[in-house]
Amino acid sequence: MLKHAVAAMLALAFVGGAQAGKTLDAIKQRGQLICGVNPSLPGFSAADSQGNWTGLDVDICKALAATVLNDASKIKWVPLNASQRFAALQSGEVDILSRNTTWTLTRDASLGLHFTGVTYYDGQGFMVTKKSKIASAKQLKGATVCVQSGTTTEKNLNDYSKSAGLNMKPVVFETQEATNKAYFSGRCQAYTTDASGLASVRNKEAGNPDDHVILPELISKEPLGPSVRRGDDEFFAISKWVVFALIEAEEYGITQANVDQMKAESKDPVVQRILGTSEDTGKLLGLDKDWAYRAIKAVGNYGEIFERNVGPKSALKLPRGANNLWSKGGFMYAPPVR
Repeated sequence: MLKHAVAAMLALAFVGGAQAGKTLDAIKQRGQLICGVNPSLPGFSAADSQGNWTGLDVDICKALAATVLNDASKIKWVPLNASQRFAALQSGEVDILSRNTTWTLTRDASLGLHFTGVTYYDGQGFMVTKKSKIASAKQLKGATVCVQSGTTTEKNLNDYSKSAGLNMKPVVFETQEATNKAYFSGRCQAYTTDASGLASVRNKEAGNPDDHVILPELISKEPLGPSVRRGDDEFFAISKWVVFALIEAEEYGITQANVDQMKAESKDPVVQRILGTSEDTGKLLGLDKDWAYRAIKAVGNYGEIFERNVGPKSALKLPRGANNLWSKGGFMYAPPVR
């Protein structure tokens, strides 16, 4: 009987609410979220001449800062190259890594981190000059290919070259900047990275973006998403559910522009739960009832984030594709906020 009584008490303790967790405590104490980002990948993370950061990955951090600090601007941005990123998260230099990083088994199981979900479904592709008249990756037999080291990109290139019998010749560089420079100077016949990254590089670095073609083949799965350190279940849960709330907000028509009206007037039980006007889901995360409202108010729903930064009306002009809601033929599916 005593064993059952103790179990019941523990269950009640968990239902009553969650403790903040050491990462959230540290963020609140310093008054700032520390976010690791790509130094320069327009559409995902890039800073202007005044040091203002924008991009899809950037907006995830802004949503999180709005949630936990009630201010999307209270962020210290830490630019990290591919080889620096995991050590920075492991050591505590950053609270969250939101840096176009592929979720793989090896990374998930051996680097002391947790991926919090997928914010962009991508795949690795190839870019070539239009004048090369290459229309397919299968035409790259024996070609030199610029690629960044310390990435899944390098391994995927070798796997694809071997399996397709193409004998490609990787030309490897430590940084993205060096890789860009080498390709645009003509040192390589092709450039390979995530297709979204190719679109970003082409738009930013090419003298005339129309002179470069992204080939149709995708040679890998690249689910990109943020990650946090292992050992803090509370912050892991918060980081996950902020993204889930942004996705579910799109599904139920909650936008940055109408979120105040929806909060005041909506009778939809799901909308009321998301915006904290009925159930208080925040207490289960160590937050208050307005946690998701603040995230949506700061950056909009997931669809707005996509369209603003990388969508057809942005400079990158990427189709929604796999990143559409599940109800519209895409992969974006969030567990319910309830």
